[in-house]
Amino acid sequence: MFNWNLRKKDNVTADGLVFSFDDAVSEMDKRELIDMLTVSWQGNYYEPPISLDGLAKSLRANSYHESAIYVKRNILLSTFKPHPLLPLAEFEKLITDYLVLGNGYLRPSKNRLGGVVRYQSIKARWSRVGKKNDYYYLRQNNFRGELQKLAGKIYHLKCHDLNQDIYGVPEYLSGLSSAWLAEAATLFRRKYYINGSHAGYILHITGSLDKKSQDNLEEQLKQSRGLGNFKNLLLHNPNGDKNSVNLIPIAEVTAKDEFFNIKTLTRDDILAAHRVPPQLMSVIPMNTAGFGDVEKASKVFVINELLPLQTRLCALNEMVGEEIIQFGNYALEVNNDDVN
Repeated sequence: MFNWNLRKKDNVTADGLVFSFDDAVSEMDKRELIDMLTVSWQGNYYEPPISLDGLAKSLRANSYHESAIYVKRNILLSTFKPHPLLPLAEFEKLITDYLVLGNGYLRPSKNRLGGVVRYQSIKARWSRVGKKNDYYYLRQNNFRGELQKLAGKIYHLKCHDLNQDIYGVPEYLSGLSSAWLAEAATLFRRKYYINGSHAGYILHITGSLDKKSQDNLEEQLKQSRGLGNFKNLLLHNPNGDKNSVNLIPIAEVTAKDEFFNIKTLTRDDILAAHRVPPQLMSVIPMNTAGFGDVEKASKVFVINELLPLQTRLCALNEMVGEEIIQFGNYALEVNNDDVN
């Protein structure tokens, strides 16, 4: 994005003011100050560098963004080997938080003798980090923002950030602008059709029309907006002619918002940010050649993306001191024994 500054010239003639555009200034020059802030101290804990609420809400802002994350999650679940201390359900919560928010938390549940019974995933959206490796939970059985200090050991898995090492950040941040743009375009088009009156107009009547007919016409025009707007309207004007009633549009009747191009380009940006092949997300190709062999694409995707992700998740084994996370080989053929 660029910021164009208007620069006035000294010579002002009788015909008007002459001005020109200054050189383009990148918005990145102004955002460098924000990078220096990284995380802020809130008295008991550090605030994450990016809004976790915003990341969670953005998950459903765009179908491609959500689908790309769930593709990774589902493949990881298909290769995960459940452990007595880490059930499949808890692992699903962990990787979902990690993929969406860039943070995953595990807390051990212990018996009276101090032995670990199981590991539980803590909601990363509400978890916060303190100064002395202590952790807080913002929402626990209440909705008033009260803090609860988490007792015991907390294992924190982070997706690396260049600016700080207290919290992790997801890898898809560069694609969020495209996801929001696609959402805005979809909402605009949806409101456009729900509204019905796609463009404003002036109804000009020159013939004689009594007051009651004018009021009825005004009421019918008001009711023509929203649901049921595509209906006919009868106007009886016995003293008028064909030029007595004129409909003068004041804007374009058709929507020229480049909806198709916006959806296509933003889709490509989102897929590039997630590095997920379109074949794995049920994207319909726009050409006759298609996207290529889905089996080859899935294998390359697993080798380049999922295997490194599995390696990062296995870092929790070193934290807890035992191998609770293990993965099997990725296979496209379904084994009935595995399903049962």
